[in-house]
Amino acid sequence: MIVVVPVDPPRDGLALASLAERTPLSEPEARRLYEATTADVLQTVAASGGDLLVNYRDEDTLPAEFDGGDPEAEVRSLVDDALTEESADSARVERQVGSTRSARVGNTVTHLLEREETASVGVLEPTAPLVGRTEIDGAAMSIRRHDVVLGPSSIGRTYFAAFSDSVDFTDAYAVPELSTLATRAADAGLDTGFAAMFPTVATEAGLCATVATLEAQRAAGKVRALETANAVAELGLRVGEDERLERRETDNAF
Repeated sequence: MIVVVPVDPPRDGLALASLAERTPLSEPEARRLYEATTADVLQTVAASGGDLLVNYRDEDTLPAEFDGGDPEAEVRSLVDDALTEESADSARVERQVGSTRSARVGNTVTHLLEREETASVGVLEPTAPLVGRTEIDGAAMSIRRHDVVLGPSSIGRTYFAAFSDSVDFTDAYAVPELSTLATRAADAGLDTGFAAMFPTVATEAGLCATVATLEAQRAAGKVRALETANAVAELGLRVGEDERLERRETDNAF
């Protein structure tokens, strides 16, 4: 299975922008968190049995206010920093094509399945650092039994979606994308399986779930998303009694 990780250039105001708007995180802090979660996700895919393809947004797909710079160089730097030299060299880094997220994901999946005749394609969000190698390899096994495999996340989103056949991707990644993708698979006569549920840090609720899980893993001595855990400690994040994101005094790294 080719595992596609769609990555934005890690820029202030672009990376995890909604968190900077709705939580105590500033734009540079949201970017720092995004870099950390992306690193964990890339490391997980590189350690799995899947083939890593990093799909970056270039100048043509970025909002006008983020014109300038070199998106490919920024994303390649992120890949090089996250992975060993051998893993970074074997990873594919290619630009996304399409005016919307749905179009970009759809174009990539369809190209890989139809033009490159890949047996299966998984799309893994860079904001799901708790996903481990076991889950990636399990999804690769599951896609042999199903046509589509969906990984549910919070508020109707997906953190992962795998395909052995294409569906209609028009607006498929608009919330609630989980039910939309399942419906599109059914409309195409495809069988859908489901992976375990994991949060993403793209929303405050998902970030709180991630922070709480990292705290539990830390207490048990079993932290596996180390880059994200260190960023959370650096930024002094915790879940408050009202289930909202709060600050605390900076803790030691995990």
